[in-house]
Amino acid sequence: MNTVQYNVNGLLNTQIKTQLKNVLDDLDGVHKVNIDLGRSSVEVEYKEPTKEEEIRHSIEHVGCKIE
Repeated sequence: MNTVQYNVNGLLNTQIKTQLKNVLDDLDGVHKVNIDLGRSSVEVEYKEPTKEEEIRHSIEHVGCKIE
């Protein structure tokens, strides 16, 4: 199991948090998603076939920017 953690700009409210969690949960291989609005951080546990590039793309697709 792999884990990545990002500091993210654009986590403004619970609506964006929910959208981001849903997008990440839909990736095949994502095991756990933890989003902290206060710290503007996203942590994802994943395994194959998901790749880190897919996770980054999904975060940016929702409108957030990885620092």
